[in-house]
Amino acid sequence: MRKKAGKRSVVMLTMVLAISLLAGCGGNNGGNSSSGENAGKASNSPTTEAKTGIDTSKKVQLQLYMLGDAPKDLPAVEAEINKMALEDLNATVKFNYTSWTDWDQKYKLLLSSGQAIDLIFTADWTQYQAFAKKGAFMAIDDLLPTAAPELQKFVPASMWEDVKVDGKIYTVPATYKEYVTNGFVWREDLRKKYNLPEPTDLASYEAYMDGIKKNEPDMIPISLNGDVRNNLHYIYTELNKMVGALPYGIGAKYESPTEVYSYWGSDEQKEELLTMKRWQDKGFISKNVLNVKDTLQDPLTSGKAASIFGDNPTRYNESAMSISTTHPEWELGYSPFARTTGYATPVHPVHNGFAIAKSSKNPERALAFYEKLVLDKRYNQLTEYGFEGKNYTVEGGYYKLVGTSQSNGFSREAMNGWAWRNPEFMLFDKSFDGVKAIFDELDKIQKPDLFLGFAEDYTSYQGEKAALEQVEKQYLYPLQAGLVEDVEKGLETFMQKAKQAGLEKIQAEWTKQWLAYAEQKGIK
Repeated sequence: MRKKAGKRSVVMLTMVLAISLLAGCGGNNGGNSSSGENAGKASNSPTTEAKTGIDTSKKVQLQLYMLGDAPKDLPAVEAEINKMALEDLNATVKFNYTSWTDWDQKYKLLLSSGQAIDLIFTADWTQYQAFAKKGAFMAIDDLLPTAAPELQKFVPASMWEDVKVDGKIYTVPATYKEYVTNGFVWREDLRKKYNLPEPTDLASYEAYMDGIKKNEPDMIPISLNGDVRNNLHYIYTELNKMVGALPYGIGAKYESPTEVYSYWGSDEQKEELLTMKRWQDKGFISKNVLNVKDTLQDPLTSGKAASIFGDNPTRYNESAMSISTTHPEWELGYSPFARTTGYATPVHPVHNGFAIAKSSKNPERALAFYEKLVLDKRYNQLTEYGFEGKNYTVEGGYYKLVGTSQSNGFSREAMNGWAWRNPEFMLFDKSFDGVKAIFDELDKIQKPDLFLGFAEDYTSYQGEKAALEQVEKQYLYPLQAGLVEDVEKGLETFMQKAKQAGLEKIQAEWTKQWLAYAEQKGIK
């Protein structure tokens, strides 16, 4: 699950990265030998050891790269993990973090610099498929049977198949089923206090923000940061039933995914931009929004903001948990977009995963260690929840944070270890019962994610892609933030610059690839 915010962004890759990465390696076993009876079953024994055939005679240190910010108690957790890993695998591990500030640029540099990386987080929103195609990761098909045979069995065969790129496996997918589709998040106590409408669609959400602006003039109606593409544009298009976070201004509706058109320059986009201009004029959006580096959640939980345009159920619950320990008199409300769109898509297997970087010096040991993170209860719960008694307790079967989110050095899933969640070992706060209820509601209207399995190959237009990225930043982002006074003229200028950068070539080639993929997968 990405701390984005929003969700599932399409990270633009630079031409330098495309040139610098070499072709991937590895075999093509398929990694899909797991049977239906064994898939998803982990050992409950805290001392289970993987029966691997790898050589562990030489002590190594593994470099593991995480997105986001490290929790305060990470050194203590890392030290305890290293005691176990040294005994089990003759290895220690260093957990490295990017921070959330400019994480996408840091991620690209990590994979293009050639520095030694053994394990690195992957997702649709970190462009897993594109990096795999460019050779950033090792294929693990041949490694799985010897380095992580139990992990190979644990992950269902269908998931191994779904994460393949050009017939090979480059990441270990998470098996926990969740929904990261968005929903409105708001201060319910303020809604009740001022008798404001409950946000369920764009009109009611705007009316809620109108009420906040009128009654709480010092409060930001909507929490935003500089990533307006993901936190305004893609949230808006999700409400309008678009197929995923499509790049290059391409549009396609969920009901007709092969009817591809140019969203950029359309009346539909113009309506979006006029909406954001209206929100800007009303004071909902900061004039400085493109320079804001905060997460979306911090202003909400600190009381500076009254809502988030779109966030997923799990992260909404995390915000609610944080507020409950610091401001128990406050209350958060949540309404999933699915109540408006009529459907929800559970996460695709590529959404959370870990890959072995091409630069890894210890790929077998890295995969064996990752098997421990997923299947050994000691490793798993320590890295997901911290130390029992110090960071959390279990009461009546429920996870309970010790102290507050500010005083505790390791809150629930503080390491951002979403990819190695094991459903058999997971602990939930009592408030998560509400999220489970949302998941149950979404289960009744679930539809498959049509887009995330598609692996774009931009080799033929990588120069145009890099040029278009710069045009977006200079001309489109201000429009999406409502900062351009004359929307129609601003859109006209953007489209002119985008076409000069090669937009039409990019859209044509992308569409050709998408339609071929859709035909192969039977998507109509």
